[in-house]
Amino acid sequence: MRTSTRDLGELRRRMRGWLAGRVGRAPGAVVVSELSAPSGNGLSSETLIFDSEWDGRRVGCVARMAPAEDAVPVFPEYDLRKQYDVMRLVRERAGVPAPRTLWYEPDPAHLGSPFFVMEREEGLVPRDVMPYTIDGWLVEAAPHELERLQRLTVEVLARLHDAPFAPEELEFLRPSSAESAGECALRRHVEDQRAYYEWAHGERRIPVLEAAFAALEDLWPDDPGPDVVSWGDARIGNVIYREFRPVAVLDWEMASLGPREIDLGWMIFLHRFFQDLTEGLGLPGLPGFMRRADVCAQYRSLTGHEPRHMRFYELYAALRHGIIMARVWQRRIHFGEQPMPDDPDDLVMHRATIEAMLDGSYWRR
Repeated sequence: MRTSTRDLGELRRRMRGWLAGRVGRAPGAVVVSELSAPSGNGLSSETLIFDSEWDGRRVGCVARMAPAEDAVPVFPEYDLRKQYDVMRLVRERAGVPAPRTLWYEPDPAHLGSPFFVMEREEGLVPRDVMPYTIDGWLVEAAPHELERLQRLTVEVLARLHDAPFAPEELEFLRPSSAESAGECALRRHVEDQRAYYEWAHGERRIPVLEAAFAALEDLWPDDPGPDVVSWGDARIGNVIYREFRPVAVLDWEMASLGPREIDLGWMIFLHRFFQDLTEGLGLPGLPGFMRRADVCAQYRSLTGHEPRHMRFYELYAALRHGIIMARVWQRRIHFGEQPMPDDPDDLVMHRATIEAMLDGSYWRR
């Protein structure tokens, strides 16, 4: 699936010149390898993988930058400064294994948009394409290895949510507008998603997503509980593992403040999304992995917090994922990879899942 319109050769040349300035060397004294992009995951920000070398020092790097406007960006804005800051914060204050950040560059003149560079971690990532539930190292793993990966990944969430951040450390995650200042974090989160839906799809209505928004109001938690730092894109496809242990927690562009269950619902739903796709192909997948009851029990034992209102949060996860995937589908249409469907609900790959949530049958499976 195409996600970029940029010339990697030109980016490499410009990256070398920029890096030489950062490390105080002449461009000829700095080596930057050919740039590559991850093939199995990542549909929003552009990710560039490369090796750099100067003065005999070799550093494996990953750069993250906002996509070009003509690439049909998935999100309306890319706050790379926020991503950079939240990664540093959770690494230093919560003990979350986010990659070590190296440099942030706000000036778009160098590569065409702001970007940041982080240190590359080696390991394995559960793939989105082809899904990890169909083929690859997780399907081949032993039951005790899957249990280890699940337990340690839930532990990452527990560590993040229980971290004793000072209020002033989180100011950059709070809304800046005066009208949002006193608003419940969950309400603000949902309203931000509604605004994202309007931006992503304009005048095109997607009825199944609008029905999900309406259903959230009927399921709204009476007490969402205290706010924590939410990873936002909390799923195993955004983690690098070595020996089934998380060594790098990636993709913090959706980080915010909100109830713990935002991350829990997203993690549970995203595995179920891939599992349902796999079973639809007549394959077994990983049916005993990342099950709601098991994840919630592990989280409760680690934090003492009883996850609540999980139907709300899993429906919310399905809705958020639906808005994103419909936008990704429009990118594919833009690049000539897919025709526009006659039924706008077919822009949502998992429309049947949302429909099952709405009629209640999803929860009986």
